[in-house]
Amino acid sequence: MRILIISDIHANLAAFQAVLADAEGQWDTIWFLGDLVGYGPDPNECVAELQKYDHIALTGNHDQAVLGNLDITTFNREAIVAITWTQETITPETRDYLVERPSKLVEGNFTLAHASPRHPVWEYILDPHTAAENFGWFETPYCIVGHTHVPVMFEEHNNGHRTILVRMPNYNETIPPYEFGQVDGRFIINPGSVGQPRDSDPRAAYALLDTDSMTWAYKRVEYPIAETQRKMKRFGMPQRLIDRLAHGM
Repeated sequence: MRILIISDIHANLAAFQAVLADAEGQWDTIWFLGDLVGYGPDPNECVAELQKYDHIALTGNHDQAVLGNLDITTFNREAIVAITWTQETITPETRDYLVERPSKLVEGNFTLAHASPRHPVWEYILDPHTAAENFGWFETPYCIVGHTHVPVMFEEHNNGHRTILVRMPNYNETIPPYEFGQVDGRFIINPGSVGQPRDSDPRAAYALLDTDSMTWAYKRVEYPIAETQRKMKRFGMPQRLIDRLAHGM
């Protein structure tokens, strides 16, 4: 099966639609890893867009905050403003959709979680140490997470001596997809963020997984950032949230 792997759309419809257009014809279903809302100006539109396609979707920490299931005082000031605005903006249909999302699930050889297998809603796997601590929290060969907004692959090998390799994405179109089937190891993989990248690359990030050939391809695509920024400004979003989109920070 060919799967479009996406995470952290954060109510950025322009970015989401750019990903869908860029990946057109290359996937059969969507695996979405959570944080559909929060930060951006199009929460209802993004929920409606995702529902057009065959998909599975998880909940993220911003989704849970909008639903009132997390203490928003633990978020930064700008995020609180966006969460509060989103709470006042979403329709009953959007809320119902968000309520029904699980925080973690297993699909064949893949464990899916928003943040981590250990703490599915809120833990940042940004380094080999945190990744190493999480390999014991899932039983499948592969775990796919989001939350950090940073694309990365952690690869565990245990041939008498345990090692954790870190593989950063290569977006060169001449590089073939990474072949899982050629590697004897376990993986924690992050596709990056569609709607708010934080790896100093403002382009929307996603990945394509083929479970037949067992390949993974990281992808980036430009989108009309200014369009999203204009909407955010019109709705009174904090300037820092508006500015950061252009810098991928």
